[in-house]
Amino acid sequence: MATGPRRTPPRPTTWSVVTASLALGCAAGSRSSLGIAGPVLAAPHAGSTTAGGAVTPRRRVARAGALLAVAGEIVGDKLPEAPSRLDPPGPAVRMASGAAGSVALARGRGAGPAALVAAALAGAVGGAAGAWGGAAWRRAAVGRGPDWPGAVAEDAVALALTAWAVRR
Repeated sequence: MATGPRRTPPRPTTWSVVTASLALGCAAGSRSSLGIAGPVLAAPHAGSTTAGGAVTPRRRVARAGALLAVAGEIVGDKLPEAPSRLDPPGPAVRMASGAAGSVALARGRGAGPAALVAAALAGAVGGAAGAWGGAAWRRAAVGRGPDWPGAVAEDAVALALTAWAVRR
């Protein structure tokens, strides 16, 4: 094995950061917890393990909290008394979640300052698109039938977008 200077991984391109941020923002527009939970759940263990490789309690709590938030939102969304995502402050929360999660994702990839700003903007735009677009799609998909099949399909799309964004 050759020993030499350690190379730092290259910074991601702004375009890759923006596309991942748009996807994560759209997911947050559908399920607001995914904006933050996606990067928390996908983050590598660097800096959150002990010298022996065990995951720290703080890391375990963050991951458990993220999973509980996503599960709670997915279940709560199916309840008839769940408010519309378009009622204030819903859209603002979803945009903020998309922006914050996108910045966390970009920082974890070593993005530079310009890419961080682009990530925040793309995540917020994605959050707005996901909130209004998801609500419109769901209304059109279910028509006069029960709401839950559309909600389950939307969950699947939001989870897939999150998985794609954090692995991109």
